Amino acid sequence: MRDLVPKLFTTMRQYDRHQFGRDLLAGTIVGIVALPLAIAFAIASGVSPERGLYTAIVAGFIISALGGSRVQIGGPTGAFVVIVYGIVAQYGLEGLTIATLMAGAILVAMGLARMGAIIKFVPQPLITGFTSGIAVIIALGQLKDLLGLRMGAVPADFAEKITALASNITNVTPWAAAVGGLSLLIVVAWPRVSRRIPAPLVALLVSTVVVQAFGLPVDTIGSRFGELNVAIPRPVMPHLSFTEATRLVGPAFTIALLGAIESLLSAVVADGMIGGRHRSNMELVAQGIANIASPLFGGIPATGAIARTATNVKNGGRTPIAGITHAVVLLLITVLFGKWASLIPMATLAAILAMVAYHMSEWRTFVDELRGPRADVAVLLVSFFLTVVVDLTVAIEVGMVLAAFLFMHRMAESTTVSVVTRELERSRDTSDPELTSTSAIPDGVEVFEISGAFFFGAAETFKDTLASVSKRPKVLIIRMRDVSMLDATGLRALRDVMRRSRSQRTLVLVSEIHTQPLMALQRSALGAELGADAIFLTLEDAIDRARQHLAERVPTPLATPVTGPDR
Repeated sequence: MRDLVPKLFTTMRQYDRHQFGRDLLAGTIVGIVALPLAIAFAIASGVSPERGLYTAIVAGFIISALGGSRVQIGGPTGAFVVIVYGIVAQYGLEGLTIATLMAGAILVAMGLARMGAIIKFVPQPLITGFTSGIAVIIALGQLKDLLGLRMGAVPADFAEKITALASNITNVTPWAAAVGGLSLLIVVAWPRVSRRIPAPLVALLVSTVVVQAFGLPVDTIGSRFGELNVAIPRPVMPHLSFTEATRLVGPAFTIALLGAIESLLSAVVADGMIGGRHRSNMELVAQGIANIASPLFGGIPATGAIARTATNVKNGGRTPIAGITHAVVLLLITVLFGKWASLIPMATLAAILAMVAYHMSEWRTFVDELRGPRADVAVLLVSFFLTVVVDLTVAIEVGMVLAAFLFMHRMAESTTVSVVTRELERSRDTSDPELTSTSAIPDGVEVFEISGAFFFGAAETFKDTLASVSKRPKVLIIRMRDVSMLDATGLRALRDVMRRSRSQRTLVLVSEIHTQPLMALQRSALGAELGADAIFLTLEDAIDRARQHLAERVPTPLATPVTGPDR
């Protein structure tokens, strides 16, 4: 049960005043960094700015307090922008709330079911593909505010979005474009001046002061959304109907899978930075609880944020106290200074998100993976284009199915079935230590060797290879020393071969079978049909049994009648 114990409990055993000071500093810095990001992600997701703050505060606190990582920072992230925007557009805010609650329950169930190793089963090309696709969509979504384009709402559909942006690209507001350019310049250049003070915060403060001091005619959060409601709302349970829930199962699973992947990736990256080891199952449970609580307080989906987690580590955070501090600092900023957030220019938030999209795109990784195996390139491109052009849910579903089929194809190709009778005859004195000089293979005996996973993808290869033998053997030995896995289709192929061989009066023997294939064989009806006396630990024992069988088949010559002179 240790894997379901929050890291907060174990890190407190050796906690001291010195580490508390470092955690306090790191948490404060991360809280300041999270402020513009939480607002920007909320706006990009199609919801009001304060919902991003509620998410960072409520979910961020829970993820740190209950999580399985020492340094994970949770909150709204760019990965959720596309899926949240789509859910809000199709089902409204109440639909988003229900889908997020369902996703939270799914994440808790995944953690309790010990599915924390899920990240191992998601191919890297799929992750890169949909992450880069999300980055492209975020970047396109910021062009309107970054350039101050005079146009209506940016359409959600990709083709309509491109058409709308292209037709209005000349309707630029010069002052908005100038503020966006200044903000982008600060975000890019400021880290060369200081890494202690977050670049997004500097861009936010400078651009807001410039706009207010000179009275520049640009859109701000206040002009777009009105004055922010800085009070933390009371929890409200949405109206949940069975019909509505069934419609939102797909989006809920997408949120859950995306949240699991993002949080566990972030935890793995953090482990590499601090030399630690996170508890993946507890991390999923914490993510689930956070996503149940967040929508009840007006928030949106949350997960582990890699950039904020890295900022936490670089500033000395080493325990969940830093993450808890980040949530408290963000709460204080929201309550005490939240009303001033309405003065932030929309062009500044667009510039911050544009840089987030750039870093999120991982374009160098994308280009590098294009040089990989063709199957991986196919998964990468399909998931990328489906994310951009169709929908993130479809991209993940199709990408996972495509990756699974390609993996099975690779496994089937790596599984070989071959006749090795003559090779064994030639090499029994040298290369095969299990064959002695007395283990000559008698005439009428054929040895087939299977190498690799013997599953449904390789079953037909097995049948075709056996069918290619021109002369029917009297004994067929199936050598399985290199078979790592046997599934139901492989068992059926073995059964078909055994029954056909028996109808042809051919004895079938199995040698050198490993634990998993042996257990699968014994649990099936084929095990009893084949019989324990047909399964051998070594090839030499199987050959001895074949020799005995051939001897039993040789007819005994009839006695010659004795004749003589007295008869």
